[in-house]
Amino acid sequence: MRLMVGDTWYSRKLNRRENSLMTYSSLNRPIQTTGRYIIVLPEEDLSSGISAITNSTGVRESDMSVLSNLGIAVVTLDPDRLQSLSSAVAGSEPVLSVEPEQIMYALSGNRISESTAHYLQGYKDAITHLVDNLTAETVTSPQKVTAAAFSDGVATWGLQATNVINSKYSGAGIKVAVLDTGLDLKHPDFVGRAITSESFIKGEAVQDLNGHGTHCIGTACGPFNPPAPASPMRYGIAYNAEIFAGKVLSNQGSGPDGGILEGISWAIANNCDIISMSLGARTFPGDPFPRSYERIAQRALRRGTLIIAATGNESSRPGFISPVGRPANCPSIMGVAAVHPDLGVSFYSNGAINPNGGEVNIAGPGGNAGQPPLPEIYSTYSTDTIPQMTPFGIDPNPPSRYKAISGTSMATPHVAGIAALYAESTGKRGMDLWNVLIANAKTLPLPVTDVGVGLVQAPI
Repeated sequence: MRLMVGDTWYSRKLNRRENSLMTYSSLNRPIQTTGRYIIVLPEEDLSSGISAITNSTGVRESDMSVLSNLGIAVVTLDPDRLQSLSSAVAGSEPVLSVEPEQIMYALSGNRISESTAHYLQGYKDAITHLVDNLTAETVTSPQKVTAAAFSDGVATWGLQATNVINSKYSGAGIKVAVLDTGLDLKHPDFVGRAITSESFIKGEAVQDLNGHGTHCIGTACGPFNPPAPASPMRYGIAYNAEIFAGKVLSNQGSGPDGGILEGISWAIANNCDIISMSLGARTFPGDPFPRSYERIAQRALRRGTLIIAATGNESSRPGFISPVGRPANCPSIMGVAAVHPDLGVSFYSNGAINPNGGEVNIAGPGGNAGQPPLPEIYSTYSTDTIPQMTPFGIDPNPPSRYKAISGTSMATPHVAGIAALYAESTGKRGMDLWNVLIANAKTLPLPVTDVGVGLVQAPI
């Protein structure tokens, strides 16, 4: 018998302690704050909001980080100043909300232990057998989609499952911002592309020494014909889109809210049509969505920018489903779940647990983290990475140009890239673009709490 207590699996039969599902993902990370606070100000009266902060806390405007186009201020506050500002918010001062700045993480690279894999497979087989017996001769099941249906080798299974390979659109004229660990600017697959880049991590250049950002950008905006013979198949979606690579996560894969908000501000200022964020932090049952990100997402939609984010990888299905993480749990951010090649929900993918936000909106190909059904999500990877830690130690075979990995991080750029195709084909932006993606998704025989409206599909 196995129990999950906190973040650790315990096996009574083996009488030993094992690492939990997300050995080096956000499941085992405590919620980290920085001592700074995200303050949302009235969009129509920014100066009055800044004055209210100064009057209540004594913090000068020169000591604030103000994102004027978002109506956001990021401020360091001690407990006394925080109390004074909280009192101002409760009163009539023009300050809409105050929240502690958190640390966010890249959301991929998950593996489970071999014994946990055997346990989950056994559980799945037992439940399948039970359901088959209970429904025998009473229910006709739809024909099951398997990984074999996407094995032609011309393109990744994700591009096949989402019908990208049959689309005549390329994302031409569309600006896609990917806020992540940066981009390998020396990667040969991006030579000649229109790329604008900026780092929001102090002391680090845009150059991606992690690989996560390069992988996500490859899926969303990689080339139609990767340089042969290095890549055996097509993996990129919006191959003519203009790329905006914002480094908001460090080379270790983490970064504070303030830098992420700066990246959003930068993308909006550059008139990006789509912002893709394969990042987040875990939430718990009952947690509300962050009001700061929600206000910003609402303002972005009004300006024609759609923000798409990963729902998170903290689940251990079938026994444990974690709520959608922040900021994907905001109602005005499109939250993306992950499916595997059999078009079932990926075992790690978070679900809709919390009300008032926290829903899953749509699903994309994310892989199953090295467990059947395979394969995972193949895309570009940095050629210039620092040593990578895995559950088994330092990776002895670091990728040279490409890598296959899994996560809601991988599902998210599928949706972002396809959003660029719809932006090109329909001319729609903001909430109208959101609605087009939802209306054209492929319905799956799975709960909406797991996959939302279904699997994203490209325009033909």
